[in-house]
Amino acid sequence: MAFITPVSSKHEPPGRRLARWLTALVLMLAVGTVQADGFTIREASTHLTHGVYRLSARLDYRLSGEVLEAIENGVPLTVQLDIEVQRKRRWWLDETVATLTQRYRLYFHALSHQYMLRNLNSNALYAYPTLVSALIGLGRVEGLPLLDGSFIEEGERYEVLLRSQLDIEALPSPLRPLAYITPEWHLDSDWFACSLTP
Repeated sequence: MAFITPVSSKHEPPGRRLARWLTALVLMLAVGTVQADGFTIREASTHLTHGVYRLSARLDYRLSGEVLEAIENGVPLTVQLDIEVQRKRRWWLDETVATLTQRYRLYFHALSHQYMLRNLNSNALYAYPTLVSALIGLGRVEGLPLLDGSFIEEGERYEVLLRSQLDIEALPSPLRPLAYITPEWHLDSDWFACSLTP
């Protein structure tokens, strides 16, 4: 017959009590810092170079378990970055001056065991050894041309809006119906605004 003896914290050695307390604290901090799956735009800025406005931005891409499983099994993912340049108006609706969509395809190349990232607008192809490094590469936007400076009226205020989303329409057709009804596939960011500055 087994007997259960309650452990009194009074008789517990101080070192063990401190270790349990520190472990609990670390677990609480870890739970507090875990971020949900999804896309987040961390920062964005514009600059004028040789008469062309350019965008630089940092995005975080956190894939859900189902999306991770899909890419590991060879399903290509298409990520879309939507950008709008708006002229701010005080007494009327804002005017959209320009729109731009950048599309990227991320997939695992089984032969080379690398993650490939293709810019579908420029057809540039980049290879990464890990999915984490590929997602970091996807999240770096450097000097993307937005519009010619001649479209900007002096004295007016302009704003750049951007958001990123997983394009469910670009998934293979057998996977699309499931992706439409499964929340884990609906990965997108909120709209992020930054001023258009020379």
